[in-house]
Amino acid sequence: MTHFLYLTQVGVKTAAASENWKMLPSEDTFQVLAVHCCLTLVNSAPLRDPEMKRAVESAMSLAQKILRDIPGAHEACVGTTGLTLSSEAKDLEYLLSDIGIPAPPVLKSEELTMEMSFRHIVEGLELHHKLLQEIRAVLSSTEELKLLLADVTDLSAQLHEMQRLAQIPSTESQKALTLQLNGDYQVRVAAHLSLQQLRSFTQDVFRSLRHIALSN
Repeated sequence: MTHFLYLTQVGVKTAAASENWKMLPSEDTFQVLAVHCCLTLVNSAPLRDPEMKRAVESAMSLAQKILRDIPGAHEACVGTTGLTLSSEAKDLEYLLSDIGIPAPPVLKSEELTMEMSFRHIVEGLELHHKLLQEIRAVLSSTEELKLLLADVTDLSAQLHEMQRLAQIPSTESQKALTLQLNGDYQVRVAAHLSLQQLRSFTQDVFRSLRHIALSN
């Protein structure tokens, strides 16, 4: 009887040990965790490279230049229509869809990876470059707008360079954009809304780049 109880206890312990062994992480699990850790390191590594750090700082400087040049472009393009950069856009929001001004990609720094942030920034810059080109084509006074377009082009090129440094695939060009601009007032309203939107987007770009710089 004692011998039987001993064998039973041994069997129970052996079975329990077997079950515990099954609960331990498998070799595949360790491999998955290792790959995840490596990807995390890859995502955070680029900004530790001096070249990438300089690229981000340059992009932030270009974003600030865009913000400085927007007021001059707004004054030249919008003129004395009673619309200012600080004007509330709520009364004109219905014109966004009528004119055909798309919303830019959303930049939520805390929710996006570096790759997604770069892609959204490039897409947003390309969108606003096309908007301003359309508006410039029908305006007579365009020197300030030409300078602003050059700023946007420079920042877009800098983002493509950052994608290259981070070994991130470049963002593909978006489809063509056509605005419905009927009459001088609508052209100036389109310029106003586009420049307001560009200012808000560029502020988000600067915050996103700063977040990337500080979190890596």
